[in-house]
Amino acid sequence: MNVVITGASKGMGRAMALKFAGAGATLFLCSRKQEQLGLLKTEILKQFPDRQVHVFAADLAVKAQVQDFGTFCLQCGTPDILINNVGTYHPGNLHDEADGAMESIMNLNFYSAYHLTRALLPSMISKKRGYIFNVCSIAALKAYPGGGSYSVSKFAMHGFSQNLRHELMPHGIAVTTIHPGAVNTDTWGGFDNSKARIMEPEDVADMVYAITRLHPQAVVEELVLRPQLGDL
Repeated sequence: MNVVITGASKGMGRAMALKFAGAGATLFLCSRKQEQLGLLKTEILKQFPDRQVHVFAADLAVKAQVQDFGTFCLQCGTPDILINNVGTYHPGNLHDEADGAMESIMNLNFYSAYHLTRALLPSMISKKRGYIFNVCSIAALKAYPGGGSYSVSKFAMHGFSQNLRHELMPHGIAVTTIHPGAVNTDTWGGFDNSKARIMEPEDVADMVYAITRLHPQAVVEELVLRPQLGDL
């Protein structure tokens, strides 16, 4: 089982890498920082010495680097699971956020998924099976104060997922949009979660893995995960 994960060195991406490593997967992990990827690879191999872990440092806001990562993955075989997870968050308002904010956030949060999926899909379609997970956000379900370009990028990802789902039905490839609420990642800047107010990255990883265990005739089109006490 070949699993491709972007934004893999921390947060939800890291949790998903560890989850799938535990299930015996061969991993293809991408992040901007080679050092963090190296530390994660070392951690995975310490727990699971027989795993294959391939890491690739790239800035996925840059189309050429996305395509380079796609080529890197295909050199080792066809992906069975693609998890488009990479993203960034900057609060703001559309009417007064910094010039270029939209382009910067869209390049990473949306176009990275678009370009990587297009690079890997021909090989996946030829196998007539596979999973694509697009990590979106509850910010794609309803506008909220300060959402700005971030929210727009997640609305775009949501639409991308819906169209992919429709297109890939006859090819045996399941497409799932993941809409997490607040998760204890760097986005929350050291949030004190001692009272378990928000979710942990492992919550998302467990659900993504569970979806891959369904019978092939079943698909979870959208999954919304929120803290038990609601949004912050």
